[in-house]
Amino acid sequence: MNPMSKLFISLGILLIVIGVIWQFGGRFLSLGRLPGDIVIKKENFSFYFPVMTSIVLSLVLSGIMWLLRWFK
Repeated sequence: MNPMSKLFISLGILLIVIGVIWQFGGRFLSLGRLPGDIVIKKENFSFYFPVMTSIVLSLVLSGIMWLLRWFK
C-alpha cells in the first residue's frame, strides 16, 4: 500500500475518533473550560482565551504523534 494512502486512512480514522469523543465525551471532559483559561466578560464584550486547554491539547497531540512515530 502506498505510504500516502496509509497516511490519509490514519488521519481519517483519527478524525472520526476525535469527533466521536468530542460529541459524546465533551460533556464529561469539559474541554474548553479548564482552570487557567482566560475569560473576560464586560457588559457588551466577552473575550475567551483557552490557555490551559491549548496546553492540554498540545500535550495530547504530541503524545499521539510520538506514538505514531514509535510504531512506524
